[in-house]
Amino acid sequence: MGRPARTPGGRRRRADTRWAVWFALTFAGMTTVLDWASGGLTVARADLWALLAVAVFAVLRPPRVTAGGGRLTVRGLVRVRRVRTDALAGVWRDGRIATRLLLRDVDGHRVALDLRVLVADPLLLHELDTGARRSLEAGTLSHGTDILRLLGRHLDATATRGILDASGLERGR
Repeated sequence: MGRPARTPGGRRRRADTRWAVWFALTFAGMTTVLDWASGGLTVARADLWALLAVAVFAVLRPPRVTAGGGRLTVRGLVRVRRVRTDALAGVWRDGRIATRLLLRDVDGHRVALDLRVLVADPLLLHELDTGARRSLEAGTLSHGTDILRLLGRHLDATATRGILDASGLERGR
């Protein structure tokens, strides 16, 4: 309970952040070059393109997810959302293609979490699993135990497949 929150150092978040920076810089460069080529580029318009590029980056930047001390925190563009993982009331799975996990605690706080974040950081999944087990023991988790069980199996199978592929044992299939 007294452990400090940890920030997943997943390669996926860094790659997504690099992609957001690259896209925003490309957007700023292309719009400025096109405006200059049309002969309408002014300082005010260049500032506008730079401001729009910053807005593009802010929207595309992935949320920062931290866990620890019985809490899961998602810092997005504008909001910071927290749930108590040791007092979960329900877990839902949302979407078929871009799957998200929706968590709600007994205090009514809600968090939506992309499943790719859990795949990228097994320690984050462990924190969620530990909190969900505590919720089950306390009797607060009334919905979603099957979802968490299936998610754990899927992530275990993904990790096993990755280990076998990396070791070269899976090629004989």
